[in-house]
Amino acid sequence: MQYSPLPIAQTSGIRVRVSGVRRSFEGGVVALDGIDLDVAPGEFLAILGPSGCGKSTLLRLIAGLDSPQAGEVQTFARENVQVAWAAGRRADLAYVFQDAHLLPWRSVLQNVALPLELMHQGRGQRLDASRRAIELVGLTEAVDRFPAQLSGGQRMRVSLARAMVTNPRLLLLDEPFAALDEITRQHLDEQLRRLWAAMGMTIIFVTHSTTEAAYLAQRAVVMTRRPGRIIADHRIALADERPAALRGSAEFAQETRVLYSALERGGA
Repeated sequence: MQYSPLPIAQTSGIRVRVSGVRRSFEGGVVALDGIDLDVAPGEFLAILGPSGCGKSTLLRLIAGLDSPQAGEVQTFARENVQVAWAAGRRADLAYVFQDAHLLPWRSVLQNVALPLELMHQGRGQRLDASRRAIELVGLTEAVDRFPAQLSGGQRMRVSLARAMVTNPRLLLLDEPFAALDEITRQHLDEQLRRLWAAMGMTIIFVTHSTTEAAYLAQRAVVMTRRPGRIIADHRIALADERPAALRGSAEFAQETRVLYSALERGGA
């Protein structure tokens, strides 16, 4: 896919380029085959596709948690300057999973501070940064609570704050809100988009939901059934300002129809 910078003010994001990637597993199962993808700095990209099509595998490859058998995944701090995650640049990358994965014996503040603690940042500095991240996701009143005292939506807010506390330049999210009720999910989508607009990071968001992809992303790619290939690469034709009421508009319905049609073609 052709790389083209996006007109986002104060972009701090990282460019991601995936070229000819193939990944197979034991037993001859081919998860991904011939994946080409170029994500501009500061872009918000959604990845959709049927279950088992390799969306999460692709995200793990981008994160450097796995390696392809063919092709390459490159990340660039700026044009032609590559980032190597294994070379101590993990602070530039954050990963949010479907499960919040909070430590039950640690408070909200302590959970959010964990990445900075692992980076050996001083106690006062990491707690200050953690309080700011918690404020960003609207959980200031819960700072001293423990995970068992939180709702599902609140736990995901903590997970998001923990991801944001290092000011990442690339944020990867693997269906983080899938298990939540629709209203909570919509509120978190709105909050995530506000955070992206304010911080200018690159976001790659895996989802099964055409409505979530259309609301959140600037662009969506749709994958086929295994072996996963990209069957559609669609620029979301909606304004940058996306109030909640947008979901009821004809323009929004049209975007979801385009993505749904691509999913059908991909075998969903």
